[in-house]
Amino acid sequence: MLGLRLATDPRWVNVVEKNIEEILTDHAYCEQKAASNAITCIVKYPEYPDLVDEMVRICREEMEHFGMVHHELQKRGLTLGRERKDEYVNDLANFFKQGGSREQQFVDRMLFAAMIEARSCERFKMLSENISDEGLRSFYRELMESEAEHYATFIGFARKYGKDIDVDKRWNEFLEYEAELMSKYGKKETMHG
Repeated sequence: MLGLRLATDPRWVNVVEKNIEEILTDHAYCEQKAASNAITCIVKYPEYPDLVDEMVRICREEMEHFGMVHHELQKRGLTLGRERKDEYVNDLANFFKQGGSREQQFVDRMLFAAMIEARSCERFKMLSENISDEGLRSFYRELMESEAEHYATFIGFARKYGKDIDVDKRWNEFLEYEAELMSKYGKKETMHG
C-alpha cells in the first residue's frame, strides 16, 4: 500500500531497544511536528475548507499521540528530553520544487507529509511486530493504523487539488528520492534516523 522503495533494515529495532528513552523522546517530537505541519497546511491553504477540517482533526490526533508517547515515557520512569533535529525530514524537504505554481507547491507539501507518514507507518509496523516489549508492540500497532490513514489523507488531497499536475508521477519521484535518502538512515534510535 505505501509503495516505499527501500524497507528499513530489520536490525533498526535492535538499535531502538537499546535506548527506549531516546526513541520515545524522538517519537514524541515527531508527533508534535506532524501537528505543526497540519497547522501550516491550514495557514497556507485556507481556501480548501475540507482540507482545513481534516488538518484540524489530524492536528488534534497528532497532539493526542504526543500525549500518549509522553505517558509511555512516564510509565517507564523516563522523562521527555529536548527536541532533536530530524535530519530525515530536513533531507526530504530538499526535494521540494523551488518556485512553481501554487498548485505545484500544494502537491509537494501534501506528498511531503504523505511520505513522512508512510515511513512512520512502516517503522511503527516494524516495532509492533518485532520489539520485545509487549506493551510497546500494541502501542505501535495502534499508531501504525493512524499513520496509514494520515498518509492516505495527504495523498488524497494532492490528487483532489492537483488537477493540472501528474500527481502519481510526482509521488513516484518522491518515492525514488526517499529510497536514496534511506540508504543512510536506519542506524540510530530515532524514528526516522
